[in-house]
Amino acid sequence: MDLKAYVRECALRAREAATRMAVLGPGTRERALLAMATAIGDCAGQIREANAKDVDAGRAAGLPTAMIDRLTLTNTRIKGMRRAVAEIAAQPDLVGEIEHLVRRPSGIEVGKMRVPIGVIGIIYEARPNVTADAAALCVKTGNACILRGGREAINSNVILARVLAEAATSAGLPGHAIQLIEVIDRETVIHLAQAEGLVDLIVARGGESLIRAVVEAARVPVMKHYKGVCHTYVDASADLAMAEAVCLNAKVQRPGVCNAMETLLVHRDVADQFLPPMFEKYRAAGVELRGCERVRAIDPTVKPATEDDWYAEYLDLILAVRIVDAIGEAIEHIRKYGSAHTDAIVTKDVTAARRFVREVDSSSVMVNASTRLSDGGEYGLGAEIGISTDKLHARGPVGAAELTTYKWVVYGEGTIRE
Repeated sequence: MDLKAYVRECALRAREAATRMAVLGPGTRERALLAMATAIGDCAGQIREANAKDVDAGRAAGLPTAMIDRLTLTNTRIKGMRRAVAEIAAQPDLVGEIEHLVRRPSGIEVGKMRVPIGVIGIIYEARPNVTADAAALCVKTGNACILRGGREAINSNVILARVLAEAATSAGLPGHAIQLIEVIDRETVIHLAQAEGLVDLIVARGGESLIRAVVEAARVPVMKHYKGVCHTYVDASADLAMAEAVCLNAKVQRPGVCNAMETLLVHRDVADQFLPPMFEKYRAAGVELRGCERVRAIDPTVKPATEDDWYAEYLDLILAVRIVDAIGEAIEHIRKYGSAHTDAIVTKDVTAARRFVREVDSSSVMVNASTRLSDGGEYGLGAEIGISTDKLHARGPVGAAELTTYKWVVYGEGTIRE
């Protein structure tokens, strides 16, 4: 197969669909989304059956437990996908909205109208729920999408994309508004990222090596979801019971996702009191601990942490732990080793909280809350297409608003420039 021609044909169909999507009314988009939500529920059995094939293949291939977890679609997760699509349908429609309309001295009225970006390519790995979230958000914002999931979830993605596309088309969307690249050869990723003039934006989420390959090859803009090296800093003034609950949740609630905590930083004044009971809870949950020498002085059974551990995104039940002398040292550690994803402080000191929020330059900064709450659904976006660690044009969880751009709209009455 000529993979470049295959991807180009997908992009040409998407470009045509995007032109038609841009002029659809909000009622048509809402009907399509509700039909998509219903279809997920109606086809849950088919989805589970396809997903079981992926999970069995993943286990046979020796995929890590955390990746198997990301790959698996339980009944609860399928219901969650359906609910997310329905929530997106219920959100206010942004397309066509004119913001900040003002009258200028010349007599013209000037404003910004929200419009679709056009054709969006989404490149992702082992989480099939991304297929539903991405398709729904693109429909909501009048974009055509080309989905390219990972080989680990190919059976799940194929059935999901077909179910969603058929439901959307039956409700009035143009054909090919939702497409999946069903060829899992890595070459298709490169061709999609190089479809200049046909694809307007690539959203890349997955392993760091995949994203770097996309960025290096791309000829169209890329919104990157780099790795999530998330930190929690337990301050000297922290409520230690609160800190224990937050830190346990941040690591073990779902360790294989990007907003799970990977490094725990603890102020020296509370380390002796906080760490031993915290370590007991971590070990009971199956967490492997790696620490600095000061941590190992408190608990010699903790494995020594290497320099690489501070940079690591484990996506597993492994945690790096470091004792720091002050909040400034914690902030410097995050600046050096973090990935600008999500970082948290647990403290009762308002001044410390304000300093942490001001000086930690991450896409989400949490105060007395688990990093696991860094999520589009938790933020009220309904769902997300990824968490951008870029600063332009979107940052943090990427919802519907971030999948639109704008054009200037000017109203006059025969107005001319003097």
